[in-house]
Amino acid sequence: MVRSTTMGLVHFFVVLLFLSATGVQAVVSIKDAKKNATLPFVKNRYIVEVDSISGSGFQPETAHKRFYESLKSRDVTFDVNKEFNSPGIFVGVSLTLKNSDDASKLTTIPGVKAIRPLRMFSRPRPIAGHVVSSPKDFAFPPDSESTHVLTGIIGADPLKNPFNISGVAYSASLSAYRIFGCEGSTTDAVIIDALLLGVKDGQDIMTLSLGGPDGWTESSSSVVASRIADSGKVITIAAGNDGDSGSWYSSGPGNGIGVISVASLDNTVISIQTATVHGATHDPIPYFELFPFPVTNPIPIFATSNDTTAVDDACDPLPDSTPDLSSFLVVVRRGTCSFVQKLTNIAAKGGRLTFIYDNGSGFASIDVGDFNATLIQAADGEFLVEQFAAGVPITITFPQTGGLIQFPDPAGGLISSFTSYGPTNDFFFKPAVAAPGGNILSTLPIPLGSYGVESGTSMATPFVAGSAALLLQVKGKSNDVARSIRTLLETTAAVVPSNHTEDALLQTVTQQGAGLVNVFNAAHTTTLVSPGELILNDTAHFRGVQTFTVRNTDSSQKTFRLTHIPAGTAVTVTPGTIFPADGPVPLSNNFAKVALSDTTFMLRPGQSKTVTATFTPPPNVDSTTFPVFSGYIQISVRGEPPLHVSYIGLAASLKDKQVVDNTDVFFGVKLPVVLDANGDVQEVPTNYTFDAASGDFPSVFLRLTFGTPVLRTDLVDSNTNINTTLNKRASLGEPAFTFPGKHSGGTSFDKESSLGPLFEFDFIARNNENPDDNIAYQFPINTPTFANGATIPNGSYRLLLRALRVTGDRENESDYESWLSPIVGVFVP
Repeated sequence: MVRSTTMGLVHFFVVLLFLSATGVQAVVSIKDAKKNATLPFVKNRYIVEVDSISGSGFQPETAHKRFYESLKSRDVTFDVNKEFNSPGIFVGVSLTLKNSDDASKLTTIPGVKAIRPLRMFSRPRPIAGHVVSSPKDFAFPPDSESTHVLTGIIGADPLKNPFNISGVAYSASLSAYRIFGCEGSTTDAVIIDALLLGVKDGQDIMTLSLGGPDGWTESSSSVVASRIADSGKVITIAAGNDGDSGSWYSSGPGNGIGVISVASLDNTVISIQTATVHGATHDPIPYFELFPFPVTNPIPIFATSNDTTAVDDACDPLPDSTPDLSSFLVVVRRGTCSFVQKLTNIAAKGGRLTFIYDNGSGFASIDVGDFNATLIQAADGEFLVEQFAAGVPITITFPQTGGLIQFPDPAGGLISSFTSYGPTNDFFFKPAVAAPGGNILSTLPIPLGSYGVESGTSMATPFVAGSAALLLQVKGKSNDVARSIRTLLETTAAVVPSNHTEDALLQTVTQQGAGLVNVFNAAHTTTLVSPGELILNDTAHFRGVQTFTVRNTDSSQKTFRLTHIPAGTAVTVTPGTIFPADGPVPLSNNFAKVALSDTTFMLRPGQSKTVTATFTPPPNVDSTTFPVFSGYIQISVRGEPPLHVSYIGLAASLKDKQVVDNTDVFFGVKLPVVLDANGDVQEVPTNYTFDAASGDFPSVFLRLTFGTPVLRTDLVDSNTNINTTLNKRASLGEPAFTFPGKHSGGTSFDKESSLGPLFEFDFIARNNENPDDNIAYQFPINTPTFANGATIPNGSYRLLLRALRVTGDRENESDYESWLSPIVGVFVP
């Protein structure tokens, strides 16, 4: 256990793990996308925060009782799923409403502080193509990551494993709180329950390798995690594995304001095996496995093609002339089709062991399903094929010992490409810091080989938690020390470039945070800088004048020198479009300018200096690309590691960012649309019977290109018009779309025009571009009722969809984007 003369034990709480997603852009069928087009909320379930009435002598139990009595007095039928009783942090309840129409009644109950839908989090899995382990006849179960991060990255004793794996804080006392079952997802309620249990159990550090993209700081688990951090606990949570999806896609509950959200950095080396070539002179061949293939005798090779430039090698079934491949090491070129397709064709001819040689895509771990196959470098594969074509009797052996090497990772030391980009939609600093998380050798469950290499922000997160434990050991356990650790890690971190070229820009702060943690520097620095983050906001709310404090805690006098070190400005929206730029997000060298009140000063022991920094956004940038500028104010002392303060700002107004996708880019039809009972786009006025058996009801289908604080649909009269250039289309029963500030008046923007709301959701994340993940949202209107349960009379109507732009005023209709549907008929027999 971690001990010092003053602090006792450092206790860990660990919750696992994180789910990845990858983004692709394609025109797809709406019918194909429908099955994934749902919000990550559990129907009819909510987390309600209630006032604990702490100042009036009531107990939290009384607050719950009063809430339940209020529900019953309003004829609300409900089930209590979980009560939360943690005064000062969170008092509330997770409940299920029997009738979805009763949700509106929750807002009328005295003492209710917040109502949030119950959020689901998909079960974790390692990053696809980033698992290196022993050959296997099974896939990694989800709980492999739990062992990987807990008993390995934090707790592995280097004297007790053959790879000399040293956990960051292997003497710490560890506890594990399971929140995922063997299958399915988990929810905010379970996460909150585990967090509050950790508080009750006296844990000092809570680390969660889990989450899901939501883009806001407002989810229930994000809010609770932040409050626990503010109370004097260290909370580290994975930043997310959605780097392919671009900016403004940060993950909760790591979005909690006080939480240390952790990015991943690729390891500088990868532990992999080598094979030995016989029959010709050639260096050992590296292949991406941690353990050697279990083949003890020399094995001959067979190439599926003698052409080393074949782009579709083994993508089709192998010819009838192919021999039985069960006794060969098959060599096949990467490209065109999936690895699994190639391996399936090889297996059809008896193949059981395969080398896939690279085609220039990159030498890295690949996903081969359940096949015994691995990637080798292009030059090695080409050599083997050439020897095979020339009739040279090449054989390969796999040394069972002594073949492990530390292979240099070309991306080593850079932020992992899969790390999610911030900031949050409400412009908070995410991620906070980075730690090693790409290609990490650690422990696995014994049935899986005991050890393996995995990647993800899940792996980086416990590294920071272990670092925090070491800091508590050095500095002593107290609430104040725990609250200072985020800033200490941020200000002592090492900034990371965007690539390994000599003139590379620094990676944007929106992906690396303050940089790579350096726990040694954090523990031994005698200069304290605070705050660690300067948030400048967007241009409409710009806070260009910022201050930070430098304090000398050394026993000797110091002279400080301050300089500005900009990071690459992130071009977060693809130029000429409304869509987020996919990762890796393009960077530009249009930097902000910073004027410092002091660039050189001297501090005697114990003295402090407050420095004023005046920022000017970068000039000559295209505001329609919503460029996020960022960088660091470096504080240097001769002979000591430098420290820094990180900053982010937006060279545009968030209110100008279009929220709703009104293009035909993804589905070949302009969005939003109403889908009929068959899932087809409604193009003419249509009546619906709302028959549950036949599914005869309409659905609103849409995409969000940016997060929105409010997404709402109201029912309006069929004669409602919007006074824009699209009016003519609207009068013909076709949809119309308007933008904030672009309308010239009209009843569609008046509250009186609404016959009643059908649904409303707060703090919704944008969609990504993956048709198998989160490409769109669908909102079925499967009962002819308003949100309050009142029946909609038979008649002709339209659906008015509205999305509030970020920083917009909820009460100002001109801050909403608005879309008017075709005529929808309610015709219930």
